[in-house]
Amino acid sequence: MRLAGLFLIVIIVMGGIGYWYYTDTQSRMAILQENNARLETSIEINEATIRSMRESQQELNQEIQRVNGDFARIRRQNQVLADKLADHDIGLLGEAKPELIDRIIDNASEKAFRCFELMSGAELTEQERNATNGNAFNSECPWIYNDLVAPDRMQ
Repeated sequence: MRLAGLFLIVIIVMGGIGYWYYTDTQSRMAILQENNARLETSIEINEATIRSMRESQQELNQEIQRVNGDFARIRRQNQVLADKLADHDIGLLGEAKPELIDRIIDNASEKAFRCFELMSGAELTEQERNATNGNAFNSECPWIYNDLVAPDRMQ
C-alpha cells in the first residue's frame, strides 16, 4: 500500500509538472506567434519603405540628369554671349562711334530684358509667335524659342 501511495504521489507530481510544462509552453508559443506577426508586419513596412526609397532615388536621379542638362545648356548659352563680347572691343568702338554703340547696347538690353520677361512667364507677342527660328525670335536668347514656340508648332 505504501508503494501504491508513493506511485500515486509520483504520478500526481509528474502530472503537475506536465500540466505546468504544457501551460508554460502554450503561453510561450502565443508570445512567439505574436512576435512573429509583429516581425512580419515590420518586414512588410520595411520592404514598402525600401521600394518607396528606390522610386524616390530614381526620380531624384532623373531630376539630377535634367538639371545637369539644363546647366550644360546654360553654359553653352553663356559661352555664346561671352564669344559675342570677345569679338568686339566695346570701349574702342564706343569712342569711335558712340551713337552706334549706344543704339546697339540699348537694343540688346531691351531684348535681354524681354528674355527675363519670357522666362518669368510673360505672354508671347505676335512677332514672337510668328518667328521661324531662334534669332528671329530674340537674338539675345534664341534658345528660348525652342522651349516656348517650337513645341507648339510640332503639335
